[in-house]
Formats: sequence, structure tokens, C-alpha cells
Amino acid sequence: MKKLKVTDFLIGFIFTLLLISFAVVITINFRPLYYLDMDFLNISASSGYPREEIKANYDALIDYSSPFFTGELSFPTLPASDNGLQHFREVKNIFNFFYILFAITFAISVIIIQYKRNRKDHSYLLASSITAIVLPSLVAIALAIDFDKAFVVFHKIFFNNDYWLFDPVTDPVIRILPATFFLHCALLIILLIILGSIILALIYNHIRKNFHIKYRKIENLKI
Repeated sequence: MKKLKVTDFLIGFIFTLLLISFAVVITINFRPLYYLDMDFLNISASSGYPREEIKANYDALIDYSSPFFTGELSFPTLPASDNGLQHFREVKNIFNFFYILFAITFAISVIIIQYKRNRKDHSYLLASSITAIVLPSLVAIALAIDFDKAFVVFHKIFFNNDYWLFDPVTDPVIRILPATFFLHCALLIILLIILGSIILALIYNHIRKNFHIKYRKIENLKI
């Protein structure tokens, strides 16, 4: 194995951003996770709304979160305060950032892969695998220690107001969005990033193994 270079870890940082943004985009759009939680968390009973109404309002929220959606958020059956709507605008902006980040890092990654392939230098894959595993591990530890505190810290980092503290009377949508659902979203993001890290490591090992086999055949050595 070649000695890992600083540039390998810089590339690893780009691949980490790619995996993070990809995991966030997938999780945002993976509606079956919420549909499963509707039953698993018994959201209908806890919120007082029927299943179909919950699903319709959640779908409206996810549709609004898409970068291709234009217009204002409007829930089919639930009222919303001005502060609540402003919070969802800010959430949409964050989601849009991850869509853009994914597009940029994907384009850069394709260029890097082609460049490194031409140079037959694949050590960046191992460095990327190592780099990508760090953040989800730290987040997983924080969630395991105290999810409620991690949830609050997350909102304080990404929002400069307290509009995320919903009043169930003026913003009843919070009744159908239990904190445990967001924990499941975080776990899915972590799982996808870890899976990406494992795939990078497997690709690296596969390439290295094939390279060694070809090298030994050229040198007429026993394998």
C-alpha cells in the first residue's frame, strides 16, 4: 500500500461532503421511512389526526422542500403561523444547500476519479473511506449520549432564531413530526454515510488486489 498523502485526505474531505449530501438528499426524499414511523410511533393516536390526513400534510411538506417546488408552503388541512412558515423556508434553504453541494461534489469527484485512474493512483479511496467514517461516528456517539441535547444543539447551529420551537396550537404540524422520527432520519443518514465509506474501502481493496495479481503475473511470480 502506498503511503497516504495529505492530498488523499483533502480528496477524502470532498468525498465525505459528497456522501453527506447524498445521504441527506436520499433521506429527505425517502418517504417510506415516515410512512413506517406512522405505524411504529403510532402518530395517528398521539396526534389525534387520521392516517390519510397525516400522510397528505407530510407529503405537502416534502413536496415543498424540493428545490423544484415554487410557491409557498400550504398544508392541506393544518393551519400554520408566520413563524412556522418562516422556519420551513429556512429548512428548505438548508435542503437546497445539500442538493447544490451534492451536485458540485459529484462533479468534482468524477474529475478526481478520472484523473487518479489515469495516474493509477487509488490511495485516495482508502483515505476517503477513513475520512468519511469519522463524522458519522462522532454524531452517532452524540446521539447515543443524549439525543434531546444533540437535537437542540443542531437547531442552535443551523438556525439563528427560535422559530423551530413550535406551538402545537398555532402549528399543529408539530404533532405529526415527533422527535423520534428525526432520530430515525439521523440514523438513516449515518447508515448511508457508513455504507458509502465501506464501499470506498471495498473498491480500494479490489483495485489493490487486482493490481498485485497483474504485477505478479508480469514478474512471473507464483500467486
